[in-house]
Amino acid sequence: MTVKMKNQKIEAKELLPIIKYGDPILRKKVSNIVDFTHLPQMVTKMFNTMYEESGIGLAANQVGWSVNLLILDTSTIEEEDNCEAYIFVNSKITNTKGTVILEEGCLSVPDIRAEIERPATIKLQYQDLDQNFHERTFTGLVSRVIQHELDHLQGKLFVDYLPPAKRFLINKRLMEISKYGRPSTGIIL
Repeated sequence: MTVKMKNQKIEAKELLPIIKYGDPILRKKVSNIVDFTHLPQMVTKMFNTMYEESGIGLAANQVGWSVNLLILDTSTIEEEDNCEAYIFVNSKITNTKGTVILEEGCLSVPDIRAEIERPATIKLQYQDLDQNFHERTFTGLVSRVIQHELDHLQGKLFVDYLPPAKRFLINKRLMEISKYGRPSTGIIL
């Protein structure tokens, strides 16, 4: 599967609109994929969109597809040689270990960032584009991005983890995103 590199110019027709906070598809649990026929084209469009938006992960429902598909590429912010792009189909976490708190943001909730506690290590079962099954352990930023995107696929957003007082602080901004696609001002909690 060929994925356009993040620094290449991308044709507008190859990009997908990012669904923003307030759209009901972001709160709906997705279905597992049975027909893999169109996945390569879908994945290419998702990578193109993610790179154009300067993201490091993207769930299918963030571009309007209610299916269990997520992609990620942390190479734009990690300096490690072993960084790679990942495609996970019908994925689920089977085990977790430890906890870590890191700052998160989201393409569907623009200009809002917050520190979120998540498991440090995860074991993930998933399929690849050839329908092969895999199980693999992830740590660090890749683990974090997988968990964030899997939450999307279950209808959950990172702001749902915030305590009520912090939710109150961003409520106006969330309503602006729902109405206009962006808040009037950003915030880091």
